[in-house]
Amino acid sequence: MVSQTITVTNEQGMHMRPASVFSQAMTPFACDVKIVFNGNTYDAKSVMMLMSACIKCGAEIEVVCDGADEQDALKKAIELIEAGLGD
Repeated sequence: MVSQTITVTNEQGMHMRPASVFSQAMTPFACDVKIVFNGNTYDAKSVMMLMSACIKCGAEIEVVCDGADEQDALKKAIELIEAGLGD
């Protein structure tokens, strides 16, 4: 298992489009990808779960990957968040 804490910089937070971009990018990975926010854990491969987390700009989240390709998944997740989640 690998994880990294990062601050969401997208001005709109994790609304529909960024949540969709993120979940679609994580789906091909064999490992589990989770987002930990405010003490709750959300499945990062689910658009609805990500949207229900109500992650706003400036929120500190932890990306947790566990499985065969966890390093690659974490790297991609961090790249996406740093790039603004497609916005």
